[in-house]
Amino acid sequence: MGEKIRLDKCLCMLGLGSRSEVKQLIRGGQVRIDGETVKDPDWKLDAEASRIMVNGTPYEYKTVRTVMMNKPAGVLTAARDKKQRTVLDLLPPMYAAMGCMPAGRLDKDTTGMLILTSDGALSHRLITPGKDVGKTYEALVNGLFTEDDRARFASGMHIEDADGTFDARPAEASVLRENEGKNLVRVRITEGKYHQVKRMFAACGLTVLELKRTKIGCLALDPSLQPGDFRELTEAETALLEQTETGR
Repeated sequence: MGEKIRLDKCLCMLGLGSRSEVKQLIRGGQVRIDGETVKDPDWKLDAEASRIMVNGTPYEYKTVRTVMMNKPAGVLTAARDKKQRTVLDLLPPMYAAMGCMPAGRLDKDTTGMLILTSDGALSHRLITPGKDVGKTYEALVNGLFTEDDRARFASGMHIEDADGTFDARPAEASVLRENEGKNLVRVRITEGKYHQVKRMFAACGLTVLELKRTKIGCLALDPSLQPGDFRELTEAETALLEQTETGR
């Protein structure tokens, strides 16, 4: 048996409204728990073990939720912003209510795999440089990525530009294809400095035209997810995020 919580709190964490709004739902007889109508907002339930129905719609309560999103371009990796759309705006209110936050970030114009989770320990593992969790990207650049460039990536790079100075860790890079003088390059890094991938290519005289993250740790982006789509991870997929990469 799990810990019992008040019914109104449970419905708030499911994103069904403010405390006053969910109390109206409950008192209006629109909430059924395990087949029985409950009209007391203070009524306590084991939310994870109970069958929750609101206006005939079933809801599944979880203490932890972890989501994979295919982030589209033009959306901020942030919880909220007064002027611009954020990745949390692409999720139902339930996720924000449960404390789901992006585990790391992608630039506004960068697309691809983003993990959002209410699991603080998992988020810490994914964003802490010392954990060496790899992030893999595909970068379309406006020129040829040479063997000398690959060697520079592999040995680590000293970056000094308008955005500041840092020493980039060794990174794996390989050309996937060439088309009309442009290269699509796969890059794997184990840290996340500001605009890091773009700045590393810039140090080689190349401009990144498009950038997409395709993998975090051992877990790859679900190819069925279109930009802006998301789904919750399975237990097995979450376990992959906990693993150390081997045999890359």
